[in-house]
Amino acid sequence: MTAMQYRRLGRCGVRLSALSFGSWVTYGNQMGVDAARECMTAAYDAGVNFFDNAEVYAKGESEVIMGEVLAKAGWRRSSYLVSTKLFWGLHDNVNEKATLNRKYLLQGIDGSLRRLKLDYVDLLYCHRPDPDTPIEETVHAMHDIVSSGRAVYWGTSEWSAEEIAQAWHIADRRNMHKPVTEQPQYNLLHRERVERDYGRLYRDIGLGTTTWSPLASGLLTGKYLDGIPAGSRGSVKGYEWLVERVTDPERMAIVRRLAPIARELSCTLAQLSIAWCLANPNVSSVITGASRPAQVAENLKALDVVAQLSPDVLARIDAVLAPQSRA
Repeated sequence: MTAMQYRRLGRCGVRLSALSFGSWVTYGNQMGVDAARECMTAAYDAGVNFFDNAEVYAKGESEVIMGEVLAKAGWRRSSYLVSTKLFWGLHDNVNEKATLNRKYLLQGIDGSLRRLKLDYVDLLYCHRPDPDTPIEETVHAMHDIVSSGRAVYWGTSEWSAEEIAQAWHIADRRNMHKPVTEQPQYNLLHRERVERDYGRLYRDIGLGTTTWSPLASGLLTGKYLDGIPAGSRGSVKGYEWLVERVTDPERMAIVRRLAPIARELSCTLAQLSIAWCLANPNVSSVITGASRPAQVAENLKALDVVAQLSPDVLARIDAVLAPQSRA
């Protein structure tokens, strides 16, 4: 299998594994500490050095599980990177939910570090934009968190290009730590923001990206073509909203048309979809998920497929996607 590749996070000096490992949905919902340790160890042993998390995942339990794994693994702290994200909050109370105000951010990072059992995270994301808090306030708080050593870099997740640029320029004018990365959804069915909207940000500020949902919540694996299988993400309690998305007839038709291309390349639909994300040079790392070590190994095989994505193959994929609006 192709050795792990490492990519710079935009213009930062730090390098992330091209494929990273995330805990959304699985940790605390489908996996406990033992299964998480098996998957993270399989990923780490294969060269994965970036593990993604968020305060809101499983209402904090995801961070607890990852923290337990990291504490027991004994890996050298400088050999891996951990991220978390703040915005949604864990408590249904004023100033503690859906906000990026200074009070919440400064308290939120301390809570995340306690659950993760870490002195610092490498990447700290503002999980969504907050229209009710001035961007200046958020930028200043994130700058202070980085300056305090509780995070190494900070960035955004699902922010518009305009919002990212505004935050960057505020930080630049005030000689503060700037946002260096965005975590957007990016897959064959969701392309517009990464491929078009952020174009100037890659060139002008050197924005890095750690993209999520390369398999469109599992739709691009093909496993939902015959219904919702037991044990799949679509069957997880609290994620019923995914069912409509992964059973959309138009999207399912696209998956069926992609299948012959995957067969010709001797790979799975999932590997083709992940490799397609990796083929974008503006992607710093593709965050993948797995609930068992075998899935980790299967995802990593996508590294072998990238070299097969010739201009002709990419054009054929675009032709398949043509009826789909690039949302």
